[in-house]
Amino acid sequence: MSGLQGLAQENIWFDKSRYDEAERRFYEGMNGIPQTSQERDSSAILQDIAKARQNIQQSLAGSQNASKSEDQSELVSRLKSLELDNKNLHKVVDDLRATLSKLESRMATLEKSQSPASKTVTFTKAAPVQTPKVEEHNGADDDDDIDLFGSDEEDEEAERIKAERVKEYSQRKAKKPALIAKSSILLDVKPWDDETDMSKLEECVRSIQMDGLLWGASKLVPVGYGIKKLQINCVVEDDKVGTDILEEEITKFEDYVQSVDIAAFNKI
Repeated sequence: MSGLQGLAQENIWFDKSRYDEAERRFYEGMNGIPQTSQERDSSAILQDIAKARQNIQQSLAGSQNASKSEDQSELVSRLKSLELDNKNLHKVVDDLRATLSKLESRMATLEKSQSPASKTVTFTKAAPVQTPKVEEHNGADDDDDIDLFGSDEEDEEAERIKAERVKEYSQRKAKKPALIAKSSILLDVKPWDDETDMSKLEECVRSIQMDGLLWGASKLVPVGYGIKKLQINCVVEDDKVGTDILEEEITKFEDYVQSVDIAAFNKI
């Protein structure tokens, strides 16, 4: 509640006697009764009070009208928003109805298309039922062909055929070459010092010949302080040549070889 509305609803008037006196003098002046300066001042105050009352009433009427107009504008905006929401809801309902009708038509079409397919499935499931009967019948025929009271001559013939087949299998297995397990070994042969003749060292290593040993490529690899080691590759058959034998044979050349290490070992 504003201050003007509170003033308009004020019920207590403490200075009523003064205002009554001023009003009396005002009316006396209007009737021709002479007034003193004090009475003229009071009449001016009374006029101001009357103007103030009029202004208050006008302001209250304007505020009420403004509040009414604001309420009306708010109601109009709410009505417009409700109408817009109602239109949107109608549109959504129409879309749902259209979608539902499409789904119903699709379901009807699928039901019509599935009705002959179900008959086909039934036929295909029923067809294999005859297969076991045929197999049983064939089995009965095989049992009829077997002679449970065969002669000894047939047994001897069967044993002879079996022995021939075993012999042929053994011959084929003997002719088939056996798989030979091989390995690729990379050796590091280290000399005593930088004055060792590396070409002579390699010649000594390659002079080692064994059944199942084949020497491959080689190269000199720097070790440090001017010393180089011989790195040589060889392929060996695992059943015939072992790494221990190789190391033992190479270290026999004591004038050139200090030690032998296996740098890499791979199965072939």
